[in-house]
Amino acid sequence: MNMLAKTSIQPPYYAVIFTSVRTEGDGGYGEMAERMAKLVADQPGFLGMDSARAGIGITVCYWDSLESIQRWKEIEEHRVAQTLGQREWYKSYRVRICKVEMEYGWDFAAP
Repeated sequence: MNMLAKTSIQPPYYAVIFTSVRTEGDGGYGEMAERMAKLVADQPGFLGMDSARAGIGITVCYWDSLESIQRWKEIEEHRVAQTLGQREWYKSYRVRICKVEMEYGWDFAAP
């Protein structure tokens, strides 16, 4: 069952929204995406992630601070993935960083 990310802190916190259009073929993308998901989960300040792909890929990572986001951007293995993405995996992408001021939601609880 797919679950939405549940952050461990109350707002405010930050969201990095990565939207992309992929090139054809895998070319190692799937393996790297799995590796990045594991690596990011171990980073200080990481709060959770939501991701979907249907034509346009959207991944939203939640962070406790702008400093945590910057540290993640500078990790060598992540930098390699960024370079490969620009060279091989993406036709286009955008990164947007937002401050989350409010959060609310609902989860269905089966009887």
